[in-house]
Amino acid sequence: MFQFIENGSVTSPNGFKAAGIYCGIKKRKKDLALIFSDYSCTAAGTFTMNKVKAAPLVISQNVIKLDKSVKAILINSGNANACTGESGYDDALKMQRWCAEKLNLLSTEVLISSTGVIGQKLPVEKIQTGLDEIIPSLSKDGGYDAAEAIMTTDTRIKSYAVKVRLKSGNVTIGGICKGSGMIMPNMATMLGFISTDAKIEKDLLQTLLKETVNVSFNKISVDGETSTNDMVILLANGSSGISIMENSEDYPEFLSALKALTIEMAKSIVSDGEGATKLVTVKVSGTKTKSDANLIGKSIANSSLVKTAIHGADANWGRILSAAGQSGADFDPAKVSISFSNLPILLPNFTLTLDEELASKILSQKEFEIHIDLGEGPEEATWWTCDLSEEYIKINADYRT
Repeated sequence: MFQFIENGSVTSPNGFKAAGIYCGIKKRKKDLALIFSDYSCTAAGTFTMNKVKAAPLVISQNVIKLDKSVKAILINSGNANACTGESGYDDALKMQRWCAEKLNLLSTEVLISSTGVIGQKLPVEKIQTGLDEIIPSLSKDGGYDAAEAIMTTDTRIKSYAVKVRLKSGNVTIGGICKGSGMIMPNMATMLGFISTDAKIEKDLLQTLLKETVNVSFNKISVDGETSTNDMVILLANGSSGISIMENSEDYPEFLSALKALTIEMAKSIVSDGEGATKLVTVKVSGTKTKSDANLIGKSIANSSLVKTAIHGADANWGRILSAAGQSGADFDPAKVSISFSNLPILLPNFTLTLDEELASKILSQKEFEIHIDLGEGPEEATWWTCDLSEEYIKINADYRT
């Protein structure tokens, strides 16, 4: 059994603290976050598949590969420190080293992350100064400040936690994330930082994270863009004394809770997509293979034509079928059924049952489902997307200014 904790955050699990402050990278908004564990953590991570990777991401990816314990994550917003060459890499190492020194840690015990504008030199001295303020600010209640400090074009703080009741005792999982633009499923699709007070060995922690990312963060799309800085990190400090082992009775319950948390986090990103006014669940069923279901879901979720029709509450089912058809999945178009939140729109053999007025009412809601059944087999997949509005263009046209 598990339940979401009201006002939960990455600091909800025992032994975790966090803080978020303004250090001068952005204009008058929090821009430096720190997550810290009183206990050494095992760490797992998933990272962008973009060939262009930001310097802090490369450093954190290398730390995860070392299979050593971690105690802190330092994150800045307002500057991605991506495409900045050797000097950018050196700045990222400084950021990591300074944080480690001030916390009395090894550099390999600190993960780092950046988000913001690509191609600009990181004002790393501001981070150095900011460390003197943020470390004393660390607290059990600091998760919301940290979640605010990692925001870029986000319009709201994204912070969640669940309490998991296991046969061997209770554990907690908490998480914060950011994401609004440059969101496209490809291994990891934004910044996400998750903590738990369960005890989990490294390989199993990585397995848990990969499985949950694949049904949550890798099933969302705002604009089809994969960033240079995307990562999701999971830390387990074991302070609860409860161990999660793969063949134990507690494992399925913990996995279920972690999936629920990451899905909630992922949906919060889509619903806060740049200029978005609607959260849309894309359910694909009746495919021959899971791969086909995901190909179709991804194609529909990424389709600008589908997303603009959704924004205009236009029941243009032809765009949905066309997006499925260009996905590369194997199906017979004559077998397809499409519905909007249980309202049948298209039946097999291209039988149209569209009620324009009812369909438009559904598409005008803030949340609804598009369901496409291919009539070919038993597999299915669920994706989440949002509408594409004029506001998205305005936000991104002025992003650097």
